[in-house]
Amino acid sequence: MAFDGDADRCIAVDENGRIIDGDRIMFICGKYLKERNKLNQNTIVSTVMSNLGFHLAVEAEGMTALKTQVGDRYVVEEMRKNGYNLGGEQSGHVVFLEMNTTGDGLLTGIQLLNVMKQTGKKLSELADEVTLYPQELVNVRVSEKDGVMEIPAVKAVIEEVESEMAGKGRILVRPSGTEPLLRVMAEAETDEKCHDYVMRIVNVVKAEIGI
Repeated sequence: MAFDGDADRCIAVDENGRIIDGDRIMFICGKYLKERNKLNQNTIVSTVMSNLGFHLAVEAEGMTALKTQVGDRYVVEEMRKNGYNLGGEQSGHVVFLEMNTTGDGLLTGIQLLNVMKQTGKKLSELADEVTLYPQELVNVRVSEKDGVMEIPAVKAVIEEVESEMAGKGRILVRPSGTEPLLRVMAEAETDEKCHDYVMRIVNVVKAEIGI
């Protein structure tokens, strides 16, 4: 288990040395709770950054994954508002609202170990139920980060890329909350496609409003 400085985030590493991020941890814990009728409304609250593979795995198990904007506080707000008891972020913030009011890395680690103990499965076996799509994120310094989706050239290239994806990937373009940056993220079936898609959008953004 690895924790950040204030220990509210937890990332695991399985016995094969593979990093198990927050998306997979949420799925593993969510499925375990659902099978025991302890996952409220069979729902996990995640953010827009959660991987498409996470969403597909959640749906395949008869659960629902709701999306909030990035930030664990938005996840907690949604959980409190509608009575959900599990949520978190890809970055390792995982909130078990019936046990704590915020992310707690040690608690997350204990919950993950408990699933392993109770199921008798290795972490790799549990994590293999989620096939994550390759993901690439590029930050672009821009002169104006608001209203970018209204720029015709940017809108056109995003629509073009999404059409090519045909449902087997996704694009997320969002402004940074603290810096003059636009974050361009793509997920696709292969690393090559992922890089191609994200750079096509990045190049148009740079040409239109890059600095």
